[in-house]
Amino acid sequence: ALRGMSVLKEVLPKAGLVYSEKGSLSEILCKPKLMPIKSATLIQLENKERELMAQAQAASAPPQSAPAAAFGGQLPPRP
Repeated sequence: ALRGMSVLKEVLPKAGLVYSEKGSLSEILCKPKLMPIKSATLIQLENKERELMAQAQAASAPPQSAPAAAFGGQLPPRP
């Protein structure tokens, strides 16, 4: 069954450190991480912040140009 495969011979050094990768390799579980739950107050603050950002963007939007305003906000197609 091992005809085509070469077998490596194990060589142990006479002096020095010997490192071995053999051992009980198993799954290692880490501690569960707790995720913070958003409080109702935090959700309300985020909603208010979104509303204020939307109002700020609407207030700082550039006015329409004169030709676009004459055609109801849309320019006619070019010929």
